[in-house]
Amino acid sequence: MKRTLWFILFFCCLQMARAEHLGVYQHGTVVRMHMGDCAIAHHGFMATMGGPAQVAAEVCPEYTLISDKVVFVIVGRSSNQLIPLADVIDFRIQKSELAVRVDDARHESKFNIKEMVLRSEWDLVQKHIEEQLSSPTLPADGTLAMRSQN
Repeated sequence: MKRTLWFILFFCCLQMARAEHLGVYQHGTVVRMHMGDCAIAHHGFMATMGGPAQVAAEVCPEYTLISDKVVFVIVGRSSNQLIPLADVIDFRIQKSELAVRVDDARHESKFNIKEMVLRSEWDLVQKHIEEQLSSPTLPADGTLAMRSQN
């Protein structure tokens, strides 16, 4: 009986250690993508903040990923690291990178984290931008200016 109890305890501890090693996946939605310079992905902080950089011929995808509490801006390492927009993806933070698993794929894609902001702050900024775009602007002379819709 004691051996069985010790075996069960050992198995539970082993599973917890394995889950901690693998990381717990969070869920997020990709809402924006554009192609940008790969300098951050290839060289890191010192090359970015250092002297004149070499001209980069390659462009990498940059995504905005929204989770429940944090909004991430992540940069791929190469131009072929593509994530579908508006899809819910699984991700985890591994060291200083974001490991992304799309559509229950067997392997993870690694992305460098360019920016992180709290979801509440990001929502406030987005609300402010929407208010600015929806309100008519007043020129200096006080007359109402209308935007043309071409």
